[in-house]
Amino acid sequence: MSSEDSQLTTPLSGTEARNGLSELMRGLTTGIAAPDQHSAVVPPLYLSTNYAFAGLDGRPAFDYSRGHNPTRDLLAEAMATLEHGSGATITSSGMAAITLLLETTVPIGGHVIAPHDCYGGTWRILDTWSQTGRLTVDWVDQTDLGGLKHALTSFDDAPVQTDLLLVETPSNPLLRITDIAEAARLGHAAGAVMAVDNTFCSPLLQHPLLLGADYVVASDTKFLNGHSDVVGGSVVSAAPERAERIAYMANVIGVTASPFDAWLTLRGLRTLDARIRVHADNTRRVVDTLLAHPAVSAVYWPGLPDHPGHDLAARQQDGPGSLLSFELNGGLDAVRRFLDGLRGFTLAESLGGVESLVCHPFSMTHAAMSEKAKADAGVTESMIRMSVGIEPAADLVACLTEALDRAAA
Repeated sequence: MSSEDSQLTTPLSGTEARNGLSELMRGLTTGIAAPDQHSAVVPPLYLSTNYAFAGLDGRPAFDYSRGHNPTRDLLAEAMATLEHGSGATITSSGMAAITLLLETTVPIGGHVIAPHDCYGGTWRILDTWSQTGRLTVDWVDQTDLGGLKHALTSFDDAPVQTDLLLVETPSNPLLRITDIAEAARLGHAAGAVMAVDNTFCSPLLQHPLLLGADYVVASDTKFLNGHSDVVGGSVVSAAPERAERIAYMANVIGVTASPFDAWLTLRGLRTLDARIRVHADNTRRVVDTLLAHPAVSAVYWPGLPDHPGHDLAARQQDGPGSLLSFELNGGLDAVRRFLDGLRGFTLAESLGGVESLVCHPFSMTHAAMSEKAKADAGVTESMIRMSVGIEPAADLVACLTEALDRAAA
């Protein structure tokens, strides 16, 4: 072998190999072939709870895994890179991420503006804490920027200082689209910090921090892990001082993720780009099937030209995503017929995994919401939410058509 051939086959260190690459590539390959990990291509899993001190003045880089852990910190580095943030904290669930955000940004008695159609778990914690006096909350249709501006400066017709503007876009389950940049401008003008739940898009399709948000929260359980075998969450901060405060509070209240869950999520990130592309192709086939079937009365998906948020989604997202909701003619009875004998799709909560899922938001993901809150949000008994997986599209279409035919009977 010539010396030139030897140079070509000499492996680069992880740092050298990543220099000059896009943030997407660097984020998805964080930790691969790191030079300080014995040349392991896949970064090792550090399960150790604690780490040895080299004497009273010899505190190690890692001391106790609730605060910092090598595996979890690698995932945090990846998430900060993908979301264009200054730092990230990895939590034990998406709701732990929401809890951490609230504890860090909202003082006792503080005020939150949240989406009127937010995820049921988010609604539950805000409703519970508002009833106990921990905070006050204003539920707002954030697609109405005039209404949002009014809510930021008044609550029950009295002046109020809003501490946190919490945005979900696309929303769950109707896929409503909020203008992130304009919401951030309005929120900051009113003295509020602004956070965006980016679970439905992931950093592959949307970058809230680049549009003015202060924080991005996500349920890492969903697309980021992508295999329905981890419960996790994350908070990514735009500013270093905010990232430090989030990390400090995560250690204080103990909501950080386990090393094994972080390792699995980091493994899931490796295929995120490929999965998102197949999700997208399959979703278009599924949407075409729904639109053509008489059993379906409405389809909610930002990729449709008649969706109210279509143009905005096209500007601020890199694709309409693979989450959709639809309504069936015939109400709850039609839903039962659709689900009875359903093949190819699994009736289950969650989303963003490689498998195709359907759920009934009214009785499942949004069951905690009051009847009035569900009505205000537009969550009906005839609605089904779908997370389109990466199975062969022809099989998904065949199974979906069978179910729709039953629903129409």
